[in-house]
Amino acid sequence: MLTGTTAAEDEPRRSPAPSDLVTLTDEAAGPPTATAQFTSSPRGAQLARRFAVQCMEAWGHPPAADVSCAIALVVGELAANAVRHGRVPGRDFGLRLTLDEVAGLVRVEVADAATSKRPPLSTPPVPPEAESGRGLLLVDVLAERWGWEPREPVGKTVWAECTL
Repeated sequence: MLTGTTAAEDEPRRSPAPSDLVTLTDEAAGPPTATAQFTSSPRGAQLARRFAVQCMEAWGHPPAADVSCAIALVVGELAANAVRHGRVPGRDFGLRLTLDEVAGLVRVEVADAATSKRPPLSTPPVPPEAESGRGLLLVDVLAERWGWEPREPVGKTVWAECTL
């Protein structure tokens, strides 16, 4: 075994426990919400997806449940789009999950700093031979509805609402 070849900063950092990630609120204060910031990189998108699964589990939906899988896919696609199309050097992207049990929905919001790059109003056609471009099609199929809105002072938020 090699010793002394890694520094403390090289060691992987332990993710916070799901209970530390999820801000639970009582019904009077609103539905349970979880928020986090991630680096605008493929690794950040992967961590956002993992964060979403941990939140769903903390809210009583196991990782293998249909709703958890759907949320993981939606977060993965929206986060990947934020990294690929909405990346601004030096800026992170944000993720907010809101569990609305009364409405039977989970709302996913991914915010990035790119103001000029906006998602299409509907899912664009993708040639069968294309290697990418199907992310919003997946979101469209998995979500009850999705859209985007400008964010002040800069950027945009792309959101999707999925049925529990």
